[in-house]
Amino acid sequence: MFESALARTRHRVGLGLSVLVVSWLMWMLTPGMPVRHAPHAEAAVRQAGLVLFEHEWTPGDAMARGDGLGPVFNDRSCVACHSQGGVGGGGDARHNVAAFEAHPVEGRPDVQGGVIHSFATSKECRENIKGLHQFFPIVPGGLKLVGSCFVETRDFDPVKVQTVNPTALFGAGWIDQISDRSILQQGRQRSWEAIGRELLAGDLNAMKPGRARVLPDGRIGKFGWKAQFATLEEFVAAACANELGLGNPLMEQARPWARTAVAKVDPDLDATQFRALVSFVNTLPRPVEMLPDDPQRRTQAERGRALFGQIGCALCHTPQLGGVEGVYSDFLLHRVIDPNSREGGYTEQPNVPLPSDHPSPEEWKTPPLWGVADSAPYFHDGASPTLEAAIIRHKGDASSVSRAFELLPELDRAAIVSFLKTLKAPSEARPANPRSSAYIAMAR
Repeated sequence: MFESALARTRHRVGLGLSVLVVSWLMWMLTPGMPVRHAPHAEAAVRQAGLVLFEHEWTPGDAMARGDGLGPVFNDRSCVACHSQGGVGGGGDARHNVAAFEAHPVEGRPDVQGGVIHSFATSKECRENIKGLHQFFPIVPGGLKLVGSCFVETRDFDPVKVQTVNPTALFGAGWIDQISDRSILQQGRQRSWEAIGRELLAGDLNAMKPGRARVLPDGRIGKFGWKAQFATLEEFVAAACANELGLGNPLMEQARPWARTAVAKVDPDLDATQFRALVSFVNTLPRPVEMLPDDPQRRTQAERGRALFGQIGCALCHTPQLGGVEGVYSDFLLHRVIDPNSREGGYTEQPNVPLPSDHPSPEEWKTPPLWGVADSAPYFHDGASPTLEAAIIRHKGDASSVSRAFELLPELDRAAIVSFLKTLKAPSEARPANPRSSAYIAMAR
């Protein structure tokens, strides 16, 4: 009887463990809950947010609870940089921002970053790259250049500056609802597919899978060119603080690097104002796919959509993710710049490498393509004036896709571009009329 009871116990334990293993595998293999409902906010709250989004801020602004615009900033309103295709769209190259990272060195193992602001409320607060080196000096002999036949030691400049272009905000509330599990599951699926192509088909040159940006608290980044923000609220808070110098409940206003002794002030936006601004951005309409009425052009665009998938574009620019149709992004980091493209083919090895979970300078988050027809110029730095130029510019892990595009007949390349031009900004977007970003009254 004792042995019979023991056998039953073992059976139950084994069954329980089996259920746990199967449940874990099912959890790993299934995406999170799909997005089912459009973002919503009360009309009065959205209107209050629109007023804040379009408002041209000034130092000591009456609408601010703190000191208003500045002390360092890049423009005077949200709409100045987000206006293409309507209020909330992308910005042209004139509104590019110089973002920097100070890579780790001995004695400072963390990565620090920020923005080199174009404007300041006083000459003492002006910023430039030279000023950054006062805080992040060049490290003598801190870098090795490793080539096929040589190793050379050089001084290491930890400051890396990259130009970034303002992204369109249409549909941001939908993206905010995409679950972390959906992004991770999509990434795992692409990894398994890549392994299958390598093992079964011997295809070693196909598009490499990307990786999710896992933030220090374990959440997945979805916003920002480096996927540095997990939520839309955090993204808006950082934009207010860094681009306009507006402190808010989540983030203090940007402080000028040229002056460390800047007095703290009250947040410029109180909780009610900030909630209204986030609600407005959260409920911006999402872009649409608008096929031409002309039958011949419609056929061309539909063929372009098919080719878009066939040559590998859709591996990263995923048409549907987490229940959000037409988003055309996997929200993963990809190396779209060839790190070995330097003359001489050497690699750089600093004495203190970047943390493995931090994006490399060559890695960028896949931008959503919905609305891309109304968001020129293209690429993270806005240096590609046309859609075709942006496709060809994809290198690094995406080299196979750009090569496949270049090998297509001219009519097929045109068809893909025609398809991309059907991804339009939402027709119901509010028309934008931003004023010039030149702010002559301020010191530059």
